[in-house]
Amino acid sequence: MTSLTIPEIFQSDPEILGGTPVFTGTRVPIQNLLDHIEAGDSIDQFLAGFPSVRREQVIAFLETAKERLLAST
Repeated sequence: MTSLTIPEIFQSDPEILGGTPVFTGTRVPIQNLLDHIEAGDSIDQFLAGFPSVRREQVIAFLETAKERLLAST
């Protein structure tokens, strides 16, 4: 279970990349993480390319997505 709240994990603000969901405090779209995972990259590889994103945010995002997916089944 994550200790971060949704606003600490990601945000969507029309002033940042036109409202694209990004990791809070960055301009890194959530989609970038999903693209890296789809390509078979590790979390460490993603973080190496996007050092402004914190590991805690990535883990919290994945945990939140899992919880929401499993809650809907």
